[in-house]
Amino acid sequence: MRLLVVCWKLLRAVLHAVGGWCTIRFRFPRMSPDAQAREVERWSRGMLEIFGISLVVQGTPPAHGPVLLIVNHMSWLDILTIHAARHVRFVAKSNIKGWPVIGSLSTGAGTLYIERERRRDAMRLVHHMAEALRGGDLIAVFPEGTTSDGRTLLPFHANLLQAAISSGAPVQPAALRFANRSDDSTSFAAAYIDDDTLVASVWRTLSAPPLTAYVRFGDPQDSHGRERRAWAQALHAEVETLRAQTQTGAATTGSSLG
Repeated sequence: MRLLVVCWKLLRAVLHAVGGWCTIRFRFPRMSPDAQAREVERWSRGMLEIFGISLVVQGTPPAHGPVLLIVNHMSWLDILTIHAARHVRFVAKSNIKGWPVIGSLSTGAGTLYIERERRRDAMRLVHHMAEALRGGDLIAVFPEGTTSDGRTLLPFHANLLQAAISSGAPVQPAALRFANRSDDSTSFAAAYIDDDTLVASVWRTLSAPPLTAYVRFGDPQDSHGRERRAWAQALHAEVETLRAQTQTGAATTGSSLG
């Protein structure tokens, strides 16, 4: 019976993904940027619901750009969760662009791609990000550069902070945590590290007991006069604090998908 339930969830998730692809392919060209953002948020909340994941948003999401959002990184589920709370343009590895369906969804949501194998591509991306921030965009990055095990934060890379410094855009730290809904203990079901495969991670998430996804937003920080390496260290400490605060439940401003 449990296997049938998981398979039913998987089928619903696949159909939901195909529906999202159709929306991007046929409806997005006729929609305004604001309408597209609302649709991405609605679609992401729907996918979380299919997975049996409740969303709890703490703090205040950015209402508008320009803002560079800094978030810890544990799983493929991170992007979906942030998009359910607030649509942003993510920075992601270029190989995602070629994934069936997922690549189209990612591109349609406004993702900026980086070729990590090419050293100079980071410089190109920083210039592109700075231009987008000057245009009023909301952009999110994972400064750890890769997924962690969710127990500790990896060191933050400072390079992409240059986009905020160059454009004068504020940086807003945020923290993610996934927890078992029954007792609020941290869940690692969606972990995507080391030898994990995307299929295995998705299957574990679908098979897990009901989860809660916490997104806690900190306060925006002014970028003027910042030195990026020192700022990266300070933001690392801030995200660590925000992540710990998700376990207290303090200052919850809203929740959905309960």
